[in-house]
Amino acid sequence: MGKVVLHFCKTGARESRGFGVTRAGVRMGPTEVSCRGKMKRNGVHNWDDLRIFLAVARALSLSGAGKLMRLDPATVGRRVARLEKALETVLFVKSPQGYTLTEAGARLLERAEVAEQAMRRATAGVAAPSDALSGQIRIGAPDGSANFLLPQVCAQIALAHPGLDIQIVALPRVFNLSRREADMAIAVSAPDTGRLMVQKVTEYHLHLAAAESYLVHHPEIGTVQDLQAHRIVGYIPDMIFDRELDYLADLGLARVSLASNSVSVQGHMIRQGGGVGVVHDFALPFLPGVRRVLADQVRLRRAFYLIRHADDQRNQRLRQFAELLSAALRAEVARLEAEA
Repeated sequence: MGKVVLHFCKTGARESRGFGVTRAGVRMGPTEVSCRGKMKRNGVHNWDDLRIFLAVARALSLSGAGKLMRLDPATVGRRVARLEKALETVLFVKSPQGYTLTEAGARLLERAEVAEQAMRRATAGVAAPSDALSGQIRIGAPDGSANFLLPQVCAQIALAHPGLDIQIVALPRVFNLSRREADMAIAVSAPDTGRLMVQKVTEYHLHLAAAESYLVHHPEIGTVQDLQAHRIVGYIPDMIFDRELDYLADLGLARVSLASNSVSVQGHMIRQGGGVGVVHDFALPFLPGVRRVLADQVRLRRAFYLIRHADDQRNQRLRQFAELLSAALRAEVARLEAEA
């Protein structure tokens, strides 16, 4: 079908920028976009900036647009400012009611929506039937990623593939893919036995953390040795299913006053003022009132691995899903750690 290209063109003696979609070298419905003032020679070459412009115009706020685009409001604001700079015109006026389009913004909205529709039509024509995932896919995952990462990641994938049914099995153990307990599994260590395909997805970080409500009523924590005088939250020692999860042993902390085999339960124990424990950085945005402790002294790093059975190597559907899942997990870990 040929590639889809968004392009910007000059028409007539006046310098302007237009958006069109080219399919197999044939221009489809070019639309001129005019804004006040002379546009810079480089114009607007980022379709994502226009998508963000459309989101702000529809949500009437940076925060609302950020939720639609899965971006933080500050990033949305910077992208709008970049678009305004490229066009050399103001697109929004901020008011108590939110962001209101200027005349130039209203004109751009009309043309950008035309370009958006053209892009959707073109990409719908390009996509092969096999590009749309369908059927059931089951993922096995430890409860840290299952609780704090996979819900939003899988929702995003499902939105793009309506015919796909995704199942998340959240259990604190290693999954047996040979017995087909899952189509693929996320693990915190790479297995070295079995007929498996192993892909390192991303690294993540962990820190000691405690609730503000706990810290104000207990002795100050200045060193790792000070932890001996505090309640410790962690895993049930004999239920740690992977050596990579035995964080407290590395810190010389033998006694765990409040324990669970679930990292999510541990996080909520810490949030309720139960004590000090190790928390994933990507989980901190979900635990208001919890902050890092000894962040300059204790910083743990681990990795997620995506594991599939070797027999599935030629399964295009599972390979495509694995690529989507890996990319989305990397992006989500980076986003949440930046917010922590």
